[in-house]
Amino acid sequence: MIAVEENPQNVQQADIVVAIPTFNEASTIGRAVEIVGRGLREHYPDRSSVIINCDNHSVDGTREAFFQAPVDVPRLYLSTEPTRRGKGANLLMLMEKITALDAQAVLVLEADITNVTPVWVRLFIEPIFRGAAYVTPLYVRHKYESTLTSTLVYPMLRCLYGRRVRQPDAGDCAFRADMASTFLGAPAWSEAVEGTGIDVWMGTVALTSRAPVWQTLIGSPKRHRAKDPFAHLAARFRNVLAAMFDQMAAYADFWKRVKWSKPTALFNLDGREMDNPPLVEINAVRLHQRFVEGFQENEALWRGVLDPAAMNKLDEIRRMPYEQFTFPSQTWAAVLFDAACAYRRSAPEERLRLLDSLMPLYMGKVVSFVKRTERMSVQQAEDHVEETCAIFEEYKPYLVDRWPS
Repeated sequence: MIAVEENPQNVQQADIVVAIPTFNEASTIGRAVEIVGRGLREHYPDRSSVIINCDNHSVDGTREAFFQAPVDVPRLYLSTEPTRRGKGANLLMLMEKITALDAQAVLVLEADITNVTPVWVRLFIEPIFRGAAYVTPLYVRHKYESTLTSTLVYPMLRCLYGRRVRQPDAGDCAFRADMASTFLGAPAWSEAVEGTGIDVWMGTVALTSRAPVWQTLIGSPKRHRAKDPFAHLAARFRNVLAAMFDQMAAYADFWKRVKWSKPTALFNLDGREMDNPPLVEINAVRLHQRFVEGFQENEALWRGVLDPAAMNKLDEIRRMPYEQFTFPSQTWAAVLFDAACAYRRSAPEERLRLLDSLMPLYMGKVVSFVKRTERMSVQQAEDHVEETCAIFEEYKPYLVDRWPS
């Protein structure tokens, strides 16, 4: 799996590993390495550490920028084959390398975070030294940032696996180094996971491992370099759902026994004051149009997949004018549960079409979420998300009863 390894300082052991996955990040990785290096020296000066660049054979000078960053922390470079792409491929190399480093704690940070500070190293790593096995961040978010997480990923994973982990697909995480072998031995690895489904996949593996999962309150938004947030939405939506549905099959014996969710330990609850998240605007009118258009393309498929009661409700919803539009969470749960069952029964070549057909329904749910929360504060919108999760949990017997054996 590791096609290229450069270890100029001959690092053989490190207590702490900080991994930065990249593909053509020459403009950002130098700053990321510099900030991480400062964090390691300020908060863990007595522990050995290494920064690893897990790269997808970048051609823009990422490797050179990585090694040229002005820090005194040892560095190690790994790359996939030139034709292999995806964050999952990056992290698979990392798992293989960790087993040889006798490490204790591992932090994965994306390279293009523009507001990362040295204290983030401690906020992710310290829970590991205090007993956590897997740590996800709680970034400060606007109510319309990452609606895929708020309306789909969080309710589904919480309902299935019984833990309240608010941002399981945030893109950054920390884990105890011995979890690397757990990840390497986990089922349901796929092309979707190798792409953008890796975060959901790792979170699910951690939740089913029965190891301690914590959240860490970062206290800041996560800001990326400027880019179109919708440019890769279709691929990410498809990969996240595929990873989730594949793992539902692999872990069915686990999630069928889970009835309700439990809170998750939270680190840094007494931390500094919270920053304000940047404003996120959504063109709900356009999303509503996409929802309505989706019926023309997908109605026949939906009628073969969804329970008649759910399909009748969707018929009712699509006839609502935009001003009165609403998409009840119970109907949304039924749609996702029916889709998961249909995905389980479908041949591999049929699954992609099924996943893509769900995109207009997701857009309709986002419209409903925006209209329901537009006059709410961020906290009130969070309460609404929690209510949605409770509905998913209450409706879970519907999924258990219909799940194909």
